[in-house]
Amino acid sequence: MADNYLEKRYEEVFGKGGGNHSGRPSLDTLLLKNRSYRGFDASYSVHPRQLDSILAVNTRIGSGMNAQRLRFRAVCEPQEAAVVLSCIKLAGAHPEWGLPLPGTEPGAFIVVCGTTAENPVLDIDLGMSLQSMGLKAVEIGLGGVIVRNFDKAALRDGLALPLEPLAVFAVGRPAEKIKLVTIHEGESHEYYRRDGIHYVPKLALEDIKL
Repeated sequence: MADNYLEKRYEEVFGKGGGNHSGRPSLDTLLLKNRSYRGFDASYSVHPRQLDSILAVNTRIGSGMNAQRLRFRAVCEPQEAAVVLSCIKLAGAHPEWGLPLPGTEPGAFIVVCGTTAENPVLDIDLGMSLQSMGLKAVEIGLGGVIVRNFDKAALRDGLALPLEPLAVFAVGRPAEKIKLVTIHEGESHEYYRRDGIHYVPKLALEDIKL
């Protein structure tokens, strides 16, 4: 793989000059593309270098009291990936969808563990980590989904993890279309699918301001 592989992915995903005057995608663009993807292109294999690039954000983000209590296992080897896939469930609000559909499973994962028992500070660190990794994945032309619905014991044993897993970030090249829909206070927040598009309701700015 060429040394400038990741840099070339910018242009492939966002086009020349995409996003802002620097040629990099803007934060707003990254935020819009950083969705919870539950269907992936199975023909695309995530490279370990890409996972390392995503993981590396955790050496630069904030951490409560700078304790840095999160640890990570990158998984892209097929046998280990199969273990993770067998432990997770996607779209918990709609189990009847049976996601991921056959042939659209994620093939790479980052398992996030904690060095201490889960607590409010650790949960804040976890949120910052997962969001930052999601943004980095989008920046390099991939996408992901944060998974908290999984069999912790089976995952820990299956990967021989020395620490308790807190979350799984599934990574791949997205193979589905997601759109945001503006809603107002009192309307349903439940995501839904129609005509092959996944819709995610989001409250309007005026409805989140106090």
